[in-house]
Amino acid sequence: MSEASNPAKRTSKLANAGATVDRRFSVAPMMDWTDRHCRYFLRLLSRHTLLYTEMVTTGALINGDAKRFLRHDEAEHPLALQLGGSVPNDLAVCAKMAEAAGYDEVNLNVGCPSDRVQNNLIGACLMGYPALVADCVKAMRDAVGIEVTVKHRIGINGRDSYAELCDFVGQVQAAGCRSFIVHARIAILEGLSPKENREVPPLRYDVAQQLKRDFPDLEIILNGGIKTLDQCEAHLEQFDGVMLGREAYHNPYLLAQVDARLFGSEEPIITRADALRRMRPYIQNHLDGGGSMHHVTRHVLGLGQGFPGARRFRQLLSVDIHKAKEPLVLLDQATGLLEGH
Repeated sequence: MSEASNPAKRTSKLANAGATVDRRFSVAPMMDWTDRHCRYFLRLLSRHTLLYTEMVTTGALINGDAKRFLRHDEAEHPLALQLGGSVPNDLAVCAKMAEAAGYDEVNLNVGCPSDRVQNNLIGACLMGYPALVADCVKAMRDAVGIEVTVKHRIGINGRDSYAELCDFVGQVQAAGCRSFIVHARIAILEGLSPKENREVPPLRYDVAQQLKRDFPDLEIILNGGIKTLDQCEAHLEQFDGVMLGREAYHNPYLLAQVDARLFGSEEPIITRADALRRMRPYIQNHLDGGGSMHHVTRHVLGLGQGFPGARRFRQLLSVDIHKAKEPLVLLDQATGLLEGH
């Protein structure tokens, strides 16, 4: 077996390797999806996957309920907090909060294209201000000992040349950032919805590949349009890591093979039924604290696809639980439907 096909033996391509966080495979930060319940569930499927929070704005942390936004279970590690903001001092304050709360990494969002975040100078529009992003990264790096990373597009409309992308990466690198998560699409800041911005601009893996060739000492993580572990393995021949978004959420059982295929683990692969069974104490605790079972079970619906009874499984945990007096009984029924699949 070649070194490239054996993840247990594959060594880092980075000259300045020494990171404490392994970014070979990660699940993207996704608003309304990657909350703490989702992350707890995904961690049951893969021990090694790096998980990200939903984007949290600096204003929400500084002026809102920071404890609620930072809350997580120790089982979720390795875990990164994604921040949205553009004021260096505010980002430094929030990075300190993240470090104190035990997060393993702080990531700056320079990829979200929505109008709402643009109006607050957050997200993809920051690609037009590379010096400001560099100032933000430096402020955070000066404030904390955990790693500071950046997630960005390959450009935005009006600033989408390769030279401008290199200028952005070069300035942020000079501020001390060594890990870049590259969504291999430009963002169209006017006229497209966030959903359309994930689908309409064409994927340009070639641009991300050229970026890795031109910045060989940086850790370049590829994001965008990746759907299978075969594709992950192929991309890992050229990139330092891969990040999955919607596919990892809608087809979460894909993560059950990640540890074996991408990290060389020899641990037995968890079954769908066992994964849901192990969620039961967590759900019980959530119910005991006054929470709704739907807060948790909406994240496991992707386990039910591709087998007889899958539709009934999804109905039990998305519709029937709202009128159930004993929701855990429905959870047990749903678990039974997963047996053998």
